[in-house]
Amino acid sequence: MCAIVGIYGNNNAARLASVALFAMQHRGQEATGISSSCDGKIYTKKDSGLVSEVFTDEALQYLKGNMAIGHNRYSTAGSDSILDAQPVFAKYKLGEMSIVHNGNLINKEEVRNELIDKGAIFQTGMDTENLIHLIAKSSKDRLRDRIKEALNKTVGAYCFIVQSRSKQFVIRDRYGIRPLSLGKLKSGGYIVASETCAFDLVDADFIRDVNPGEMLIFSENNEQPESIQLFEPEYRPCAFEYVYFARPDSVIDGKNVYITRENMGKTLAKNDANKDLKVDMVVPVPDSGVPAALGYAAQSGVPFELGIIRNHYVGRTFIEPTQEMRNLKVRMKLSPMKSLIAGKSLLVIDDSIVRGTTSKRIVKMLKDAGAKEVHFRVASPEIKFPCYYGIDTPNQEELISFKMTKEEVCKYIEADSLEYLSIEDLRNSIGADRNYALESFDGDYFVTK
Repeated sequence: MCAIVGIYGNNNAARLASVALFAMQHRGQEATGISSSCDGKIYTKKDSGLVSEVFTDEALQYLKGNMAIGHNRYSTAGSDSILDAQPVFAKYKLGEMSIVHNGNLINKEEVRNELIDKGAIFQTGMDTENLIHLIAKSSKDRLRDRIKEALNKTVGAYCFIVQSRSKQFVIRDRYGIRPLSLGKLKSGGYIVASETCAFDLVDADFIRDVNPGEMLIFSENNEQPESIQLFEPEYRPCAFEYVYFARPDSVIDGKNVYITRENMGKTLAKNDANKDLKVDMVVPVPDSGVPAALGYAAQSGVPFELGIIRNHYVGRTFIEPTQEMRNLKVRMKLSPMKSLIAGKSLLVIDDSIVRGTTSKRIVKMLKDAGAKEVHFRVASPEIKFPCYYGIDTPNQEELISFKMTKEEVCKYIEADSLEYLSIEDLRNSIGADRNYALESFDGDYFVTK
């Protein structure tokens, strides 16, 4: 998860970075931070909380300069601590640097222990700090060469932006697991961001996705970013970006997220077409279930209704760090439209079932509100395996579909029926032209080197 952004060559760099982070708030709500560079010095402001709370006018005035990097935190490594907020800043032989990271390094402990044996002192629990130490300990004369050397010891899913006092280095891993796009700001300069929805808010034109295994270098010596292909690409973009993570108005790898989710809903309807299923309305679990529900309604001819209303002042429940917080957020976030659903048979669509507790609460909430039947449909396959590439499902025992069959899950959540997309259905809904990262569904842990 997490959101990262880099702005280069614009006098309002920090302000534009904060706007981009605001557009990508859905990718992390625990903490946020920005580092800017001005006159050979890096300025950093980071704190727990939302972008709108942390980046006041006073904070943005402090963040001077025409280049800035930023980060919204969703923890997959490290604890929920302000020490683990990004950017991570350090002073070293060549000067100052600051780093932001989206992803997860699977060889974190191995590298960290090796660095500690050589005398390194770590300040945080984050895998991101590994890169700081690897860069600092390198004997290379140029930062770009130190970064290359450090990345040769870095295994996993990553998008990094490294900012020195005068340059920015943007790196995407060879698999392109997490998204990263390059844009041109109409007010001058460039933007790199996790999602293209950030481009719309800062008035930037999309140029292209950062290529898997590529490093872009922004410097005042070059009008356009320099591109270096560090690794042979083995493109495996994360399918879960299309299922849940990304905002529906983002375009990832040339595919509009909204349309892919609509396709998922249409496929669910096609799979139900031969069943003797009579429902009065299609109801999405807002907000991530809405495009799939619209697709299902369009394909099936069953009316689409907003039978569940969401309080938008409550954040995303999946990315809360504890189950207790997730349960509380569900109750605060979702309310049934009793007058609409009482006595009706509902076809309810959600994007995924991870632990099952949220789905169970939703079904109970709808039946308590008078729904006659609740048929649950999931716009993704069964999640049976933990992801080590940036999704917070580290323990397989937490995944309900690992422990239970589909029929058992249906009984547990107390739905009248339950169906998922197959892995093949998901591939076809996104577009079968890519070999997607599907490890949560098929257990293929392909990052091994």
